[in-house]
Amino acid sequence: MKTIETTRPITIFTPSFADEEDTNAQNLTVKEIVARLPPEHFRVVMVSEGKPDPRIAARKNTKLLPYYKHGNTAQLLMRSLASPPDIYFYPRYGPLDRVVFALRKKLRLRTAIVTHIVSVMNNAAQKSMVARSIIEGDAVFANSAYVAETVRQRFGVEAGTIYNGIDRRFYFPNDGRASTFNSPLTVLYAGSFRPWKRVALVIEQAARSPNVQFRLAGRGETEQYCRELCQKYECRNVSFLGHLSPLRLGEEMRRADVFLFPSIVEGHPQVLGQAAACGLPAIAMNLYHPEYVLHGKTGLLAESDAELARHLDLLLQNPTMRRSMALAAARHARKFDWDQIAAQWTRVFHEVISQRQSA
Repeated sequence: MKTIETTRPITIFTPSFADEEDTNAQNLTVKEIVARLPPEHFRVVMVSEGKPDPRIAARKNTKLLPYYKHGNTAQLLMRSLASPPDIYFYPRYGPLDRVVFALRKKLRLRTAIVTHIVSVMNNAAQKSMVARSIIEGDAVFANSAYVAETVRQRFGVEAGTIYNGIDRRFYFPNDGRASTFNSPLTVLYAGSFRPWKRVALVIEQAARSPNVQFRLAGRGETEQYCRELCQKYECRNVSFLGHLSPLRLGEEMRRADVFLFPSIVEGHPQVLGQAAACGLPAIAMNLYHPEYVLHGKTGLLAESDAELARHLDLLLQNPTMRRSMALAAARHARKFDWDQIAAQWTRVFHEVISQRQSA
């Protein structure tokens, strides 16, 4: 596609947060992209509730809109659309997005919608803002090939694939220490405590393997139930770590031997890529076909809960396999490089504007 050069920077508005401590997967993605967009070509407007990521705070041609406890839809709308942006990037599914989409249609704004889908599409998605962001999007991408296929099946839209990258400041292999011979062995879970994450299954595996340490990072609605389950099974080998910063999570991953992730509702969870980058073999469900894990090479994918347990037993009992998978995982993780991924988005933004100008 021929790109038409613009005489001014392209203005991008994203309803994403620039906060340094915000570890929401979508916000992490946008921060990594924005930090790498050349400021001479892109003016970026985004939201900030607290201390912004220092890379974005220092980025030229960037405007951070304050986020308050109340009245954000109105004030963000007025401040962001006072001069309509060229691109509305990474729409979410809240009140601001609904109003922006409605005004765009009613006022025939030339603002382009660039959508990144990060969840497998199901029946519920067809009646939500997700559907509008896909159907009305000028450019639609998914964060894995499988997610892109579900978009095509549900909406008939051919979505491209742009993966999420891995932040090398925090996620990298250990310094050569042979974690595969740790005693006792350590299994790590990281993610929220929600019903579909199925952290209770990790507790059940801990009960089966009392000589293995199980460390759980994250918080959420099922945490109390998981603590009660530990008491029921008399598990003394489970540690609840709470919410971890990326720095601390990377450290935990480098100290662990196996990453266990039994979640069944995902798109393409970044935490599997982060584990791979730390040289940590992962065991996950194959329902969402995660490309961060190469089955039998960098980790193991399970078709059932029974198979998940067998995979864990296999890795815990085989230090040679763990070591081989650890090395392969670290190599595979290099594929998900943020600099290359940001360059892909840069091309997308230029192409979208070219299409708008030539229409």
